[in-house]
Amino acid sequence: MTYERRGFDRGLAPKPVEIGKEYDVEIEETSRRGEGITRIEGLVIFVPKTKPGDKVRIKVTNISRRFAEAEVIGEAEEKSETE
Repeated sequence: MTYERRGFDRGLAPKPVEIGKEYDVEIEETSRRGEGITRIEGLVIFVPKTKPGDKVRIKVTNISRRFAEAEVIGEAEEKSETE
């Protein structure tokens, strides 16, 4: 009988974001510390100085085992209806 430990990857699994890359996101909720929270492919990303509903372009500044941090660099680009 084998047992599988959930989440036991020692941080080696590839993350869906990269430091220095930019992403257009919508802030979904607020953390206990007052930072905005968004998710990219399930990875939680903390974004200071944002609130739920904000649509912003972020730049990832730090990635840890369970979350990432980013800074706002502008407003998210609007997608056309044909895309």
